[in-house]
Amino acid sequence: MDNNVNVLDEINKGATMGMDAIMFVYDKVGDQTFKQVLDGEYRKYKNISERVTAEYDKYSIKEPHSTNAMNKAMTWYGIQMKTMKDQSNEKISELLVQGTNMGIIEGVRLQNQNQHNDLNENVRQILDDFVAMQEDSVETLKKYL
Repeated sequence: MDNNVNVLDEINKGATMGMDAIMFVYDKVGDQTFKQVLDGEYRKYKNISERVTAEYDKYSIKEPHSTNAMNKAMTWYGIQMKTMKDQSNEKISELLVQGTNMGIIEGVRLQNQNQHNDLNENVRQILDDFVAMQEDSVETLKKYL
């Protein structure tokens, strides 16, 4: 498999997981300011996913991989259980920071694994932007801890 396709698939899985997680907690948030923050974070993930899709077309006629049904269900269930008694901004922010940190780890791993590979410059830029966006998201969400 083309390494560009693999990297784009992994970025898109992370972006769709981020969008899913935000949608799973969105109705639990009562604070309108925090909802606006989540709207902004969702748009950032959506933008990354759209960039992946546009670039993916150069390498494959398929769609980029996204969150599979099992992972989506497990994420939803985990969020439901962890917010059953506590739906505060602090708790929701904590859950999102934890998930975002996992995305950062995967993104940095991809950067490190592909330092010397012939990744297309656009793919490398999307990867770098994805990691930077998630690092920025953690800083934004930390204000609500």
